[in-house]
Amino acid sequence: MTRKRPSPPVRAKRRSTSTRSRAAEARTRPAETRNNNEDLSGDELTALVVRGCLIARDSVFNVRDFLADGSRLAFLAIKDCEKELDQIERKIDEQLPEAITRVTEAKARELLACLKFITDLERIGDLSYNSVIQLQSRREKLPPADSRQLVEMASLLYEMLEQIHQGFLKRDVSHAQMVLKSDPEVDRLCHSLFQRHLAEPNIPSGQQNFDVLLAAQALERIGDHAKNLAEELYSLAEGRSLRHNARKLSSA
Repeated sequence: MTRKRPSPPVRAKRRSTSTRSRAAEARTRPAETRNNNEDLSGDELTALVVRGCLIARDSVFNVRDFLADGSRLAFLAIKDCEKELDQIERKIDEQLPEAITRVTEAKARELLACLKFITDLERIGDLSYNSVIQLQSRREKLPPADSRQLVEMASLLYEMLEQIHQGFLKRDVSHAQMVLKSDPEVDRLCHSLFQRHLAEPNIPSGQQNFDVLLAAQALERIGDHAKNLAEELYSLAEGRSLRHNARKLSSA
């Protein structure tokens, strides 16, 4: 099943190009650097993470489409993305232990970052699928207020994952800063949705909307994983971890 990707006419959609072609670009290196088997192995693992970034981003794009119009194609695409991310994580888990023993210290740090990246990316795939599973069998349409908030959350997450992708390619912390600034807004939307539902009278239809809350919670957790990835970008670009320095991260 081919993942549903953004179509050219819409600005946000133009950025979603073929995952496979982007991964091929990431694997392209000057001939002299590819003569060494160590570098080739490391480059392949890094390219898998680039591919994983694109797949996770595509998955959230399709979540947004599913929330907007209940697209069956979007649902199948999300399921496909989840399977692909599982396969990439498995491949990196299998190949990294041997690869990391045959590279320089700097490359070893990059490969360790790849391992951390794919762990969060795989969880993003799971959570994207879980978010739509909650709503896939729903007979009623989403209430307009819920639909707007969930779509807005998914749109923010799509942009955050695009920044993660660009930041990983360029080793540029400015992209990580944008992700860290967007995460509180995802949290705010989720908490607002919960507060609105919990404030409603206890009527039978309220129980049917429990799936909406589970979907919102899954999206909020995707934001948490995107934040983890942004923090890891700092470590990859600057060579030191800022994950436990909350003050510096919040002011980035």
